[in-house]
Amino acid sequence: MIFKYSTIGHSIPKIGVNERLRGEPIFSGDLDFDDALVLKVLRSTKAHARIVEINYDQALKIRGVVRVFTEKDIPGKNLMGIINKDQPLLATHKVRAVGEPIALVAAESESVAQRALDFIEVTYEDLPAVFTPEDALKPDAPKIHDKGNLLFTRKVKKGDVDQAFKGCAVSVEKTYRTVRIEHSYLEPDAGAGYVDEDGTLVIYASTQNPHYDHKEVTGLLGLEDDRVRIVQAATGGGFGSKLDLNVQGFIGLAMLHLHRPARMVYSREESFLATAKRHPVEMTLKTAVDSHGKIIALQARITADTGAYGSYGIAVASRIAMHATGPYEVENVDIESRCVYTNTPFCGAMRGFGTPQIAVAHESQMNLLAEKLAMNPLEFRLKNVLQRGSETATGQKLTHSVGIAETLEALVPHYEWAKTNWLSVETEPWQRKGIGLGSMWYGIGNTGVQNPSTAKIKIDLGGTVTLYTGCADIGQGSTTVLAQIAAEILGIQPQEIRLFVADTRCTTNAGATSASRQTYISGNAVKEAAEKLAGVLLSEAVNKLKVPKSELILEGGCVKESGNPANSVEISLLARRANQRGIPLKWQGYFDPETVPLDPETGQGVPYATYAYASQLALLTVDTLTGEVSVDKIFAAHDVGKAIHPENVNGQICGGVAMGMGFALIEEFVPGHTLSMKDYLVPTAADVPEIVPIIVESAEPSGPFGAKGVGEPALIPTAPAILNALADALGQRIYDLPASLERVLDSSIKAGHFGLKLNIEN
Repeated sequence: MIFKYSTIGHSIPKIGVNERLRGEPIFSGDLDFDDALVLKVLRSTKAHARIVEINYDQALKIRGVVRVFTEKDIPGKNLMGIINKDQPLLATHKVRAVGEPIALVAAESESVAQRALDFIEVTYEDLPAVFTPEDALKPDAPKIHDKGNLLFTRKVKKGDVDQAFKGCAVSVEKTYRTVRIEHSYLEPDAGAGYVDEDGTLVIYASTQNPHYDHKEVTGLLGLEDDRVRIVQAATGGGFGSKLDLNVQGFIGLAMLHLHRPARMVYSREESFLATAKRHPVEMTLKTAVDSHGKIIALQARITADTGAYGSYGIAVASRIAMHATGPYEVENVDIESRCVYTNTPFCGAMRGFGTPQIAVAHESQMNLLAEKLAMNPLEFRLKNVLQRGSETATGQKLTHSVGIAETLEALVPHYEWAKTNWLSVETEPWQRKGIGLGSMWYGIGNTGVQNPSTAKIKIDLGGTVTLYTGCADIGQGSTTVLAQIAAEILGIQPQEIRLFVADTRCTTNAGATSASRQTYISGNAVKEAAEKLAGVLLSEAVNKLKVPKSELILEGGCVKESGNPANSVEISLLARRANQRGIPLKWQGYFDPETVPLDPETGQGVPYATYAYASQLALLTVDTLTGEVSVDKIFAAHDVGKAIHPENVNGQICGGVAMGMGFALIEEFVPGHTLSMKDYLVPTAADVPEIVPIIVESAEPSGPFGAKGVGEPALIPTAPAILNALADALGQRIYDLPASLERVLDSSIKAGHFGLKLNIEN
């Protein structure tokens, strides 16, 4: 088939953008079906305790309270979790963290439901609690789960690390720490549902994976698949948190028992208390370099705190280990990454699955090593980056689409300009400027396991094409990109395609909107489905136009002879011809990246079929008098394989940079202290610097039209670049995030150029 690229690589208007500008989409918090009950959850006030008794007699006496549910009312298996099922919908016998759900109230109004919570009495028997991985792993630590407090360990071993360290020219060993982060999406967790005429529970929710939600709800309620339907409502952001169930199970439980519509909306305080957080991680890295400036060994010991429940902890621990080397060749590795239970809010997926944390460590190591070698940090990176033919720490040989060197080379002119021009701009005596680099690599899709996607496409007898995809669009623009891929194959415009998206009744499973996987994996599934349909249309056109298939193209709703466009036939006519001959007009596509499961002892295998790469350059100014950091400019070069929608890629990069700034400088969730947005700092429009996106296209042969992904990579290099720029400005490195005002001031004092002292002397 001949492609003319009429839509791929072009920034068409995003599908649905006009409706959003007009305020038309109904978000889950806006849904309110007639006669809907309001649901509220009573949550634990204890970090670790047995539940002796739950008494809700007084709550039931309140006018308007319809029912109070406990775990005894759950007819299926009261456990959920996408990787390991260890988290109850409603607490069974004991609670493991403050905020854990204990009872569910269904009432006629929100005020009544809220009031009823005050009349439910829970008698606890306190249990000893542990709040840090260090305490949780002590031999005499109280067990949070029956299996113990160690959730998971991932090892990666290759070569002889001990021997490499003995023969190295330079080594650096440092410990880095990151903290819990709140997702801070604009829209709170919410949903609503009703029971349809055939008894199906229909639940609309703000979600990143409707088919996972469907599986969890049917399991919790003990129902057959066709008794539950999950529909993604318009979703105002997720960043990973909405991969876990939030309201869906509660809504389903109430509707199953009461046969009435129900709705549930978390308050912002409830979202902070009860939803997943980014894992806090402690990372000790020891890196060795030979006399030629080549990295020869890495030893890493990494511990992540997953909180009371596993959620995505196993995936985070695995991905941290897979990415601990950074995008560099390292012949000898000894990496151990652990995930540990504590009696704290559970941690799950957040944009990058642990890679933002480990990138802070490996990129700080790169600058420290370059400094010891008296090398330019950009040249040092270029000397060590992965390239075609490189072998990773897991033994995977990279044969194509390795664009890390190109991303660094794209920054060279900006780096040289910054060193010679920007750093020389005169500032106040108490201000100091710095420039810093950060690079990253990111495996597209889940780690070393199957993670397929499916899609369906059909054409009706009038020539209208309909695409069915289970892929949840949470603002990243996947619906537009998938429509572009289908349109390119079929020679029509994306806006001409009818779309059914993220509805478990009519769309097949596309997997989670996570791991930057949808463009690559779901894009390939859509492409295959569209190619099957295109094959039918082209075959019919061969008979009609009397031209070999190799000389035909799909364009403008017609099949045409490539050398004689006047010789053409409309696809509607071809659809009718095929239908008359009994040929299907509806086709399904499937794609699962080629991976090899990882050896549990050595981590050897193929964790990802392809990787995205990126490098960013940060320019910043530090006020040594106040500790204030002003990030002035970020140059962000990203290898995306092929930018199907370039403006969408730019948008992802800009959003990722803003989030990376927050991770680097100000964001920290402290259990028990961070209660809502009033206690939590996030970057605002006034904080965001000038951002210069640079798209690098190192085409991925297995990707749709060469595409990979950019959703999470956009965030990952930003914090490392900022931290390296801070170290450049202050001459003192910060090892614990966030690099807050206090930490910056402390570093400034240690470096001997505290602004207040300078002012007094002058």
